[in-house]
Amino acid sequence: MSGEIIKGGSFLVEAVEPQNVFTPEDFTDEHKMIADTAASFVEGEVEPVIDDLEEQKDNLMRELLEKAGELGLLGADVPEEYGGMELDKISSMLITENIIKGGSFSLGHGAHTGIGSLPIVFFGNKQQKEKYLPGLASGEKLAAYALTEPGSGSDALSAKTKAVLSEDGKYYTLNGSKQFITNAGFADVFVTYAKIDGDKFTAFIVDTDTEGLSLGVEEKKLGIKGSSTRSVIFEDAKVPVENVLYEIGKGHVVAFNILNIGRYKLAIGCIGSSKLALQYAVKYANERKQFKVPISSFGLIKEKIGMMAARIFASESMAYRTAGMIDDMLHNIDMNAEDAGLKTAEGIAEYAIECSINKIHGSEVLDYAADETLQIYGGYGYTQEYPAERIYRDSRINRIFEGTNEINRMIIPGTLLRKAMKGELPLLAAAKKLQEELLTPSMPVEDTSFLGEQKQIVEKAKKIVLMVAGTAAQKYGQNIQEQQEVLGKTADLVIETFAMESALLRALKAYDAGGEEAAAMKGLLAKIYINDSIGRMDLWAKEALAAIEEGDVLRTQLVALRKLARYNPINSVAAKRQAADAVIAAEEYVV
Repeated sequence: MSGEIIKGGSFLVEAVEPQNVFTPEDFTDEHKMIADTAASFVEGEVEPVIDDLEEQKDNLMRELLEKAGELGLLGADVPEEYGGMELDKISSMLITENIIKGGSFSLGHGAHTGIGSLPIVFFGNKQQKEKYLPGLASGEKLAAYALTEPGSGSDALSAKTKAVLSEDGKYYTLNGSKQFITNAGFADVFVTYAKIDGDKFTAFIVDTDTEGLSLGVEEKKLGIKGSSTRSVIFEDAKVPVENVLYEIGKGHVVAFNILNIGRYKLAIGCIGSSKLALQYAVKYANERKQFKVPISSFGLIKEKIGMMAARIFASESMAYRTAGMIDDMLHNIDMNAEDAGLKTAEGIAEYAIECSINKIHGSEVLDYAADETLQIYGGYGYTQEYPAERIYRDSRINRIFEGTNEINRMIIPGTLLRKAMKGELPLLAAAKKLQEELLTPSMPVEDTSFLGEQKQIVEKAKKIVLMVAGTAAQKYGQNIQEQQEVLGKTADLVIETFAMESALLRALKAYDAGGEEAAAMKGLLAKIYINDSIGRMDLWAKEALAAIEEGDVLRTQLVALRKLARYNPINSVAAKRQAADAVIAAEEYVV
């Protein structure tokens, strides 16, 4: 970690030095030991019973989570004072990534350690932390997060569940229901939300044995079948006043901050799953012979493998870059202070844009990897006998979890514009400067350094974002929220820019540390990814501009865009073959 505090979203307007970016090559021996512990646990305890887990064998998920607790795998984010490990966010993410081989177990684990426990870690008072956290860290108690209601999915604040204070002021009576609650079937503790006096959206800690709390039947799901997903029903459920979490009417503060954490953790889980899918795909491609040769020798199979590796590389690079920024932000917080949890949540909220970016990118890379893996398996991939089928089914939920990808695409430009209007990011000044620059004739200067052309492409990508976002903001003003299609294209441009730059910076950091040979594979994957992305960015920008303007104004903008989107394509066929050959030889994702 660099120790330098970087503002969220600033990558669009500020130059970033490679040495200031955290990458997987910076893992310490302790980080690697934690990752190995998680991977070994899954290999030894979960994989042998994964079929039973998929069938929801009685009490199996709970037993596995309790065993994980014994190894400290449930307490990474819980303070030592309350029985946890109090690890950095890199360590917490490594546990998430390496637990993923456990299929549905990873979902039970993530729901407990993330959105289930962290509201109490960050927003609980001392008494609440003392009562709940030691059990949650050890696995003696298991948690679930009950936010979604039948009529309020993405619009969480429209919840209908009510909380009424008793006449003696000792408890609240909750009435309402929550839907699609992960871990509901075995959780001991629910963090849930209800409105007091009809409008004060408030968080509560509710014990499962609370009178008036009941559960619906298990949902029959497309994937993640081993996880428990039920409705939670409150019928005159009496919750003690001391179980109000944080402050009355401030439930949105708890909910939105926890969602930020859930998003970046989901991203790293998707990366772990993508790596696993690629590993299965390559091993099968090496074993499967057609026309007397392994199908891994076929060009179109190599193209799939090379592209999977490049997209995983970009997603992994941006996720750990984000985790490094979060750890730097949290480094100066006194974790023994009474408001440490709130300060931590606020620190993570600084990177709400990056959390949404990672969530979208990671889940969509996983869907791509799952789809291509099944395709490589051919007909066998469509059968339950092979792992591609389960990976394919399980992957789909990630684009819905933690706010749909559509909602997250609205969050990205919306948050950027709010930061700009508050003066927190000089986006407006940068957009104005770009307008002046585009009117000034200039000769392109060739950069012959390592990945020099890719550096120039990334800089141009940032300008494309500023151009489209600035044009939209100028055209629509306060009504821009009504232009969801334009905002969605803008979000895509932002996502790809962060992904391209993260891949580039990781390769450049490796080059600075060990030269061209040490950075060869990373540079190759960065080239493949950037070459693939800039063409798509050009198309998205054209679509957005054509939706905003027309006639001579549009023609002028397209001339400027052509200048920014100009690049020399690499030989992507040869590059993907080269990347695929390295992955095929190792039979796993390599960098």
